[in-house]
Amino acid sequence: METALNVIRTEKHYETVVEGHKAFIEYMLSGNSVYLTHTEVAPELEGKGVAKKLVETVLKMIEEEGKQLVPLCPFVASYLKRHPEWKRILAEGYNVQ
Repeated sequence: METALNVIRTEKHYETVVEGHKAFIEYMLSGNSVYLTHTEVAPELEGKGVAKKLVETVLKMIEEEGKQLVPLCPFVASYLKRHPEWKRILAEGYNVQ
């Protein structure tokens, strides 16, 4: 997926719609930290790189807001392992290996 995603932040999700199907990352806020807890992509979008692009977009949003990341979602944590440059926004005391 090469095109940019239009991601909006609702009260509990960062979400987007691609090809008429929703993809989202659930989150919780605590102080200056954003806890990403679960990533979900509609079955129709699987294998198209939507989840990867969604994570990239959300990480950019978190960084632009000056917040810190707590990656509780396994998909987000595995993304950080493959893209260690994003560890710069990890909340203190958190690491992915």
